[in-house]
Amino acid sequence: RVRAINYNVKLFIEFKEKMSAPADQNVQAVDLAQLPVPQLNQLRTQFEEEENMLTQSLAQLKGVQSRFVESQECVAKMSKKDLGKPILVPLTSSMYVPGELANTETVLVDIGTGYHVKMDIAAAKQYFDRIIEYITKKMEVVQKNLVEKDKLRQVTTDILQLKLQAQVQQQQQQAS
Repeated sequence: RVRAINYNVKLFIEFKEKMSAPADQNVQAVDLAQLPVPQLNQLRTQFEEEENMLTQSLAQLKGVQSRFVESQECVAKMSKKDLGKPILVPLTSSMYVPGELANTETVLVDIGTGYHVKMDIAAAKQYFDRIIEYITKKMEVVQKNLVEKDKLRQVTTDILQLKLQAQVQQQQQQAS
C-alpha cells in the first residue's frame, strides 16, 4: 500500500510541478516516504490550511453566485404591470428609501466597483447568464483543487501514520 501511495504521490507532484514550473526548469519529484516526520507534519498542516482557504473561497463564490441568480430572477419577473408599484431604492448597502417603479423596459446593473450600466431587460438577462456561467466555472476549478488538496493531505496523513507506527514498533523492539 505504501508503494502505491508513494507512486501516486510522485506522479501527482511531478504533474503539478510540470504544470507550474517554467519550461526550462528541471523538475524533481519528492518521495513523501523519504521525508522525516516533522516535514510530513508541516506538509500536512500546509495542505489543511490550503484546504481551508479553498473552502472559504468556494463559500464566497457560492454567495456571489446566489446574489447574481437572485438578481437575474428579479429582472426576469419584471413586467409592464409592475409600472408604478412602490419599491425600496438602495442608497447604500444598508439604507433604502421608498420609490416608485417608473420604467420596466430598462434596468441599472451594477457591474462592479461602483459602476452601473443601463441595460434593457434582454441584455441584463444575458449579462447575468454570462456572469453566473463564469462564476460556476470558477467554482468547478476551486472544487477540483479542493479535492486534489484533500487527496494529498490524506496521503500525507497515511504516510505519517505509517512512519509513526514504525517508530513505535522500533521503540518497543528496542525496549524488549
